[in-house]
Amino acid sequence: MSVTGKRVAVLVEQQYQEMEVWYPVYRLREAGCVVRLVGPAAGKTYASKLGYPVTSDTAAGDVTAADFDALVIPGGFAPDYIRRSGAMLKLVRDITAAGKPTAAICHGPWVLCSTPALKGRKVTCYHSIKDDVTNAGGEYVDAEVVADGHLITSRTPEDLPAFMKAILAALEAQK
Repeated sequence: MSVTGKRVAVLVEQQYQEMEVWYPVYRLREAGCVVRLVGPAAGKTYASKLGYPVTSDTAAGDVTAADFDALVIPGGFAPDYIRRSGAMLKLVRDITAAGKPTAAICHGPWVLCSTPALKGRKVTCYHSIKDDVTNAGGEYVDAEVVADGHLITSRTPEDLPAFMKAILAALEAQK
């Protein structure tokens, strides 16, 4: 099977972790996916933790879950900003409710803590938000990648190769 033409949203906001945005973006594009960088505002440039810029292609309020086959939520401090945006959370809730692959790495599961997505799911994350994940109903597992149904999670940038293999496998398995 191929992932060519699969539409993937990668969420962006200020203080994102560089590797957790750019590694998935480039790997997905290399595999033939159509990647859109989705932020609170269209055309806005967001600085990473180290100041590296990313410019959103579209605003979360201008797209719907139907526009995408999958979602990637990077870490850094960006998730704390993402979860403050009603439009960003609505997109996440709608994509997870539709059962589409939803991938979050490092602090990315913080966003999922603000939705019902973690209830009864096995999940991993950066160790400092483990309590938040379990309080949101997730079952914490210390592993480089955890795939539970359509939900895919990883701990740190070092887990990116396993994270991307799981995302690509989930996209390939889609009908």
